[in-house]
Amino acid sequence: MARAFEDTIETDFSDKLSYTSYLDLDRILSAQKPLSQPEHHDEMLFIIQHQTSELWMKLVIHELTAAIGHVKADRLEPTFKILARVKQIQRILFEQWAVLETLTPTEYAQFRGVLGRASGFQSHQYRTIEFLLGNKDPNAIRVFEHLPELHSRLKQILESPSLYDEFLRHLARRGFDVPKASIERDWSVSYEANPDLLPIFKEIYDHPEKQWDAYEMCEKLVDVEQQFAMWRFRHMKTVERVIGFKAGTGGSSGVGFLREAVFQRMFPELWDVRTMIGT
Repeated sequence: MARAFEDTIETDFSDKLSYTSYLDLDRILSAQKPLSQPEHHDEMLFIIQHQTSELWMKLVIHELTAAIGHVKADRLEPTFKILARVKQIQRILFEQWAVLETLTPTEYAQFRGVLGRASGFQSHQYRTIEFLLGNKDPNAIRVFEHLPELHSRLKQILESPSLYDEFLRHLARRGFDVPKASIERDWSVSYEANPDLLPIFKEIYDHPEKQWDAYEMCEKLVDVEQQFAMWRFRHMKTVERVIGFKAGTGGSSGVGFLREAVFQRMFPELWDVRTMIGT
């Protein structure tokens, strides 16, 4: 038996805000423009996979930017929910690769040529996330020089402290003996591990009851980095599954280039300290 249509349900939206207009669905749903001629069935999958990833990345940037603001203001507690949300978004991004993995090498080869030199390496939102988390490379923004405003925004993020940088600065303000080399440096380069930080994190982990918020922040950061590494690994394996060891459309070596990224570390001391805990 069909469900009864309730009389209270709104049906006239001639002069009211509707679901479609609020979400601007006309524009979003018309943004998929396959270039293959005749249109290849699987190009729609490829486009939607990447467009939805970009939407989720926009939310990650929104959340990480807020988290950095809270840490700068010495408010760690609000970041816990933010980073828990980021972790869940990362989980969705990880699982999305399963959909693209249904694309066989034969199917992709039939429309790959229409991409030209377009590549995920040119995702400014992915680059922004890496910079916010501390994986910095000034060369990475060269592909955006043809877009001066975007290039300028990325350069500003590149030259600003990352989330981990701000956490270390926060710990210094709390009286921890954080080495100056870790909090007064060139922010435009990736953070390098400093063994002098390990006693600080060992103290936090050995006595979480004394500084629970710092202890929880450490674990939330580890959550995010672990999920990021898993996302990168799934990306690399999906690419290997679909194109093997061909070069990337953007000029990279492809799988080899992606494999190196899997093992990059953003919060090294939070991993290294685990060897010392309980000793």
